[in-house]
Amino acid sequence: MAKRVLCIDDSPTIRKLVKKSLEPEGYEVLEAGDGAEGLSVSKGASIDLFIVDVNMPVMDGFAFVKSIKEEPGYKKTPIIFLTTESSADKKLAGKDLGVSGWIVKPFETASFIKVVSMLTG
Repeated sequence: MAKRVLCIDDSPTIRKLVKKSLEPEGYEVLEAGDGAEGLSVSKGASIDLFIVDVNMPVMDGFAFVKSIKEEPGYKKTPIIFLTTESSADKKLAGKDLGVSGWIVKPFETASFIKVVSMLTG
């Protein structure tokens, strides 16, 4: 069965790039435009990895991570922040929340796939 990834980003272009990068590698990629939609999509979906932007309307990445970590089925599910943010304090805040990785946009496809593969392996 294909590993299921949920990409949560308010940019349709980024979601399309993630999908284009991962689907040929055998991943099923679900999409959401913000954290609140991501919570809705993840309900009953059995997600293996979350790829989340930090800055989004409605519910940002940090709020999403706090909320999803409260869901019993997702406490240990890996999360990658895929964002333009690169400040040390934001990275530390992400790490404190249990985020597994931090990738700065724009991303290099081969490295991105390697990180995803390692976390879903």
